[in-house]
Amino acid sequence: MSSRLGTVVVTGAAGRIGAEVCRHLRDEVRHLVLVDRVPLDPRSSTDRVVQLDLADLDAVVAALEGADAVVHLAGHPDEAPLADLLESNVLGTYHVLEAARRQRVGRVVLASSNRVTGFYPVGQVVAPDAPARPDGFYGVSKVAVEALGRLYADKFGLSVVCLRIGSFEDEPTEARYLATWLSPRDGIGFIRAAITAPEVHFVTAYAVSANTRAFWDTAAGAQLGYLPVDDAESHADRVPGSEAPIDAAAFQGGAYTTAEYSLRHVVASPPPS
Repeated sequence: MSSRLGTVVVTGAAGRIGAEVCRHLRDEVRHLVLVDRVPLDPRSSTDRVVQLDLADLDAVVAALEGADAVVHLAGHPDEAPLADLLESNVLGTYHVLEAARRQRVGRVVLASSNRVTGFYPVGQVVAPDAPARPDGFYGVSKVAVEALGRLYADKFGLSVVCLRIGSFEDEPTEARYLATWLSPRDGIGFIRAAITAPEVHFVTAYAVSANTRAFWDTAAGAQLGYLPVDDAESHADRVPGSEAPIDAAAFQGGAYTTAEYSLRHVVASPPPS
């Protein structure tokens, strides 16, 4: 390779995290393939832009030709009707993994979410191998994403890393983020490590900053070769509610665990005629 990272495909390149990943990795790759449904402009001679819908498997296969790694960030980012999440998050991930299999891609990094375990209590430190307790339909879709990644690793020999991404923000803005914050610097660090870690069969890791109040086990992230450096506590004095007592029995998913958060996305059956 002429570059340490070779050719890297980033799906969802126009998104919040995708744009940040592309900006930071651009100088470390031989080629950067920016994949999204919306039009994008190349930012350097290393960029190649591919506009496609992940529902089109043949187009995804073509986009991954010659790739050394794919960072799959595309998908619906929050609660939605389950049918939409299955199409966007689950089917889209299946197409990325199948394309990676056909093109013999060396590493697949999948964007999972901390919300696959949102129903664990705040007082419990949760490791990636704990049973899933999703806090909504979005969390369910990410459980399926991880299961697909595991299947393609075990059955087809793909090297897969699932990153359970925390609250990716410039700085924490609410009390829950004091535990779940993922700074942009640490986010890029985890993704770079997920691309480059040697001898990976399948790994699931929480991607979260080194927050004093964190309630996730980050040992798997350390195994990938990255130790986070930022701590949400340094911003606590500017976060509303940061001094409130911590309820150890409260759910880690916070407001995402409420029935109302999901029920507004349940498609009502038509009344009987």
